[in-house]
Parts: sequence; C-alpha cells; structure tokens
Amino acid sequence: MPSKFTERKFVSVDPSKCTGCGICEYACSVEKGESAMNPLRSRIRVVRMKPLFNVALACRACEDAKCVTACPEKALSQAEKTGVIMVSDKKCKGCDWCVQACPHGGISIHSDTGLAVACDLCSGTPQCVEFCPEEALELVASDDAAEKRVTDTITNLPQETERIATIVKNKDWKPVLAEAEKRSEKVTDKLEALNKKAQTKKHK
Repeated sequence: MPSKFTERKFVSVDPSKCTGCGICEYACSVEKGESAMNPLRSRIRVVRMKPLFNVALACRACEDAKCVTACPEKALSQAEKTGVIMVSDKKCKGCDWCVQACPHGGISIHSDTGLAVACDLCSGTPQCVEFCPEEALELVASDDAAEKRVTDTITNLPQETERIATIVKNKDWKPVLAEAEKRSEKVTDKLEALNKKAQTKKHK
C-alpha cells in the first residue's frame, strides 16, 4: 500500500553500526536550541542493550499514529505531506498518554517544559544523522526498511558473539584496540564539530 504521506521519511538506526555513543542525542539538543547539550532534552533516544546491541529511537511518523489518537487534549497532529508529528504547546498537558501509546519509543516528555516532543527531521536535514560518527543513522521511507536493519542485526548476533568470544579466548587485542582507536578519533572529531556549533549558536 502506498503511504498516505507522500513525503514520509524518518530516522532509522542500523544496530550493527550503533555503538551507543549518544552523540545523536547531543546533536539533537544543540539543534533544538537547548541551553546545554543534554540527552534528556533530545528527540532521539539511545537504548543500550549490552554487550552487542544498541539502538537509537526516534519518531517514525506512523501511518496510523497511535500517539495522535491517544492524546486526550488533541494536542498532536501530523503534517499533511510528511506525517511529522506536531505538538501544540498550548494544548499539551504533559499527561504522557502519547508516550505510552507509541510502539516505537519515538515520543517523549521534555525534561524542563513537561510537554511532549518528537523528531521534526530538522527541516529535512536531521542533525543526528549528520553527526553520527559511525553512519549508523539514515533517513528511510518505510517501516519495512527500518525493520530489515534490525532483523539483519539480530540474525548476525550469534556470529558476532562467536567472533568476540574468539578474540577474548585468544587474547588477540591488537586489532580490537586499533578499531577502538579509530572509533575514538571519529567520536572526537564529531564532538569537536558539535561543540563548535553549540558555541556559534550561543553567540548568535
């Protein structure tokens, strides 16, 4: 069935690439003009399921958005073309019914305002995607595309577990440490760029 939202897209994670670094959360809070880089104020949330599985959850702009129908104040609606969830701050009471209704963990209550917040795709260029050091996030247009990334990761978990067990058994740390160093460098680069952006926003 074709989507009723002709331009529907949402942020999807590839768990096989996600390291749980949380930079996407910081990037989101900076982009939304928060007073500090704070994961609690982010529209995307990282869930760390140690040791092999991490996911980042964001609004999927669902075809049948349960958050919208669950809201007793009718504070939530969807953009006609994209399906992006819009929250009326005047109507929202922070009851969290929308949070409970969402099957994807894609909506939350802002830690300061007490109002519902959801990903709005940053006007088409999600900063979480831009700043992810592992390129684990991307925009997709269907639930099937998002679910496939998760399913593929789960399918490969036994093989990945065996690989890690072999490394530990053989104490073959050099390749692992080299990989970790490369990841650390990418994280550092992204954090420095993000901090620079935050400082620029602060002085505007």
